[in-house]
Amino acid sequence: MSSGNSPAPVIAASIAAVLLVSRDAVAIQQLSESMQKLAMSPEVCAEVSSALDLLNRRKFEAVIVDLQAGDQANAVVEKIRLSPANRTAVIFTISDSDAETASAFKAGANFVLRRPLSPISIDRNLKVAYGLIVRERRRYFRCPVELSAKISVPANPEIHGKTLNISEGGIAITTPVALGAGIKVQVEFTLPGRAVQFAAEAAVCWCKDNYLGLQFTSLSPQLASELQEWLARRLEQSLPPSVADKFRKLEHPVT
Repeated sequence: MSSGNSPAPVIAASIAAVLLVSRDAVAIQQLSESMQKLAMSPEVCAEVSSALDLLNRRKFEAVIVDLQAGDQANAVVEKIRLSPANRTAVIFTISDSDAETASAFKAGANFVLRRPLSPISIDRNLKVAYGLIVRERRRYFRCPVELSAKISVPANPEIHGKTLNISEGGIAITTPVALGAGIKVQVEFTLPGRAVQFAAEAAVCWCKDNYLGLQFTSLSPQLASELQEWLARRLEQSLPPSVADKFRKLEHPVT
């Protein structure tokens, strides 16, 4: 468990990073044990202010807020939904009453855990939410990969460069040419092991030295599906075998 001033690092070999905001030692222990069985890495904050600071600096696939953590605990849920990095995180709250439960759902919580907590009830809720949490991890997964890429800018010569990483939402590229934020381009590259060339409309979202960040603005359903599948495979390959097995069962369920 981490203190409010020096949070412990999130374990890399996990499917999801989860921020747990609580002062209840028993609840923390129960939730941590359940999360670890599902290869989820808990980061514990006792203070709401420290939790809000972490949410501004880090990406979490899920957040659990104990409404006993203080007067601002319920407001944390609303603030998560306004966070650029964590607005789509899966949110749980721990409540003590029907009124708290209704208030938590109204604020934007996806799931509510009711006291008294038990390992069975925690396991059941986490398993129900597990698919959403895994998809959130995949959606933000940035796969490091070096590929030749071509950027086309209207009325300008083609720009050639190398990719640094790829995600569902965009791509980072190193190029000899700087482009201003907001410029619309077309980017082309070929994913390893795929025959079809990937071509997408994008916009420059950041530029630093010889590095560009491009956000995809238009993807065909076929290319979007192909990119998601490729990223899921690469994410699975990056995980330890025991963790990858859990991820595989969620991405490719037995029918």
